This record gives sequence, C-alpha cells and structure tokens, in this order.
Amino acid sequence: TQSTWVLCDTYDPKHKPLESNSRFDCAAIMERAKDSHPWFGIEQEYTLLDLDNHPLHWPKGGFPGPQGPYYCGVGADKVYGRDIVEAHYRACLYAGVKIAGTNAEVMPAQWEFQVGPCEGIDMGDHLWIARFLLSYVAEEAGVVVSFDPKPIEGDWNGAGCHTNVSTLKMRENDGIKHINEAIKKLSLKHKEHIEAYDPLKGADNTRRLTGAHETCDIGSFRSGVADRGSSIRIPQQVSDDGKGYFEDRRPSSNCDPYLVTNRIVKTIVLHE
Repeated sequence: TQSTWVLCDTYDPKHKPLESNSRFDCAAIMERAKDSHPWFGIEQEYTLLDLDNHPLHWPKGGFPGPQGPYYCGVGADKVYGRDIVEAHYRACLYAGVKIAGTNAEVMPAQWEFQVGPCEGIDMGDHLWIARFLLSYVAEEAGVVVSFDPKPIEGDWNGAGCHTNVSTLKMRENDGIKHINEAIKKLSLKHKEHIEAYDPLKGADNTRRLTGAHETCDIGSFRSGVADRGSSIRIPQQVSDDGKGYFEDRRPSSNCDPYLVTNRIVKTIVLHE
C-alpha cells in the first residue's frame, strides 16, 4: 500500500499566512532571486535520546568516554542508533527527499544527515519532510529525536545545521570573487543572521556558539579556508578550484530552514 506525505502552507480564514508560516515569505524572496539560481545543501545534526531524555545508550547517571573515537565511527561501543539512521535514509529515498548522506557525529548518539543540493524554496521543503520522517522512524523504535543545539552541557559538541550556499556566479569560473563578496555582505549583517538562525533569536545558539567545539563565538564573525572554527568556511577544494560554494556554520540544529535561506538570499542576492 502506498501513502503520500503532504507538506502544507497554513493560512487563517481570511487567507492570510499564519505568523508561523515562514514558508510564505521565503517563497516570495526565492521568486525575486530566481535568476541567481541559489543552491543550498544543509547538514542537519541531531541527538538520539532515550525516553528519559538521556542520550541513547549512555550510562545512566553517567557519561561515556571523552569525545574522539565516535565521529564517523563504527562498532557497538562507539556508535549508537545506526539502525534508526539507516531506516530514516531509506524512508527519505522512498519519499523523494533529496537526502545525500549521513554520518555519526562527534558526541556519541549524535548524528547528521545531509539534504541537497536544492534550489530556492525546495531546501526548506525537503528538510522539513526529512525531519518529520526522522522523528516518525525513531518513534517506531521508542527513541526521541532532539534538535536542541546543546543537549548536553560541558565538554560535548553541540548540534548545528550548517548551510552550504552558492549562486550561479559562484559556481562558474572565477566564482571565488563572488563568494568573497557574499562573505563581506554577511559580515555586515551578522546580528540579523544570528536572530534568524534559531527559534529564540540567538538565545539557543548562545549555548552552542561559544568559540569551542568547532564554533566561532556568537558575538564574532570570522571566515576562513578549511576553518571549522569560523562563522563562514570556504572548503579547501573550493579555494583550490577558485569556484563553488561557502558554508555558513552559524545556524542551530533547531533552526527554521525557511528563515535561514530567506535571510541568506536577502543579504547576498537582494542586498537587503
């Protein structure tokens, strides 16, 4: 038996978008910027929890060994919840979501999946469906999915939603010039982006963007090549090729992708 998942815009009885319908404004912005062909690829990090909200398979009342062996790890003593990750990947493929990969993250029971490349409004659509499917699959296993950007305090990595971005000009020869121009524009709108990058207008991300654990502190803006501690990272291959894309490492794992992509396009394409 086949079934269909439907993603809906939400409107009030007067046919005006609800306040929570961030898709409406994002779609309008993407229409205005369509000639620039903005592409996005989002790296969605998340944490699997037991029903007591303790990370999956962590010692009850305690902690596993320090971070180090878990990232992209293999083995039952290093990786927790792979069956859920694999089932989610297959569900996304079946549903037509543009999922592109998965990996175990730095903190045990923390994972990431990647969606994209998607153009314009499709980025938010595909990521929201992927998130829904993840929680749906985990529900079958009696496991909770957390998108909290700092689920465990202390010397443990937080969770982000790194957003890779390019326009047509960036993907063409000598695109690095346009990438650097975009980064300059982003540096001048840092406050506006921080406010758009988590549901609490920066309060959630304050717990994550501390300058430690592969982040730049929330009050600073820094860019660099192959720099995981920057706000905006230019991948090494992009620097070598002189074209491609950049990675905005600031969005939190619980961000609204419509607000994130909307704000990015406003800044780097529409100059708003």
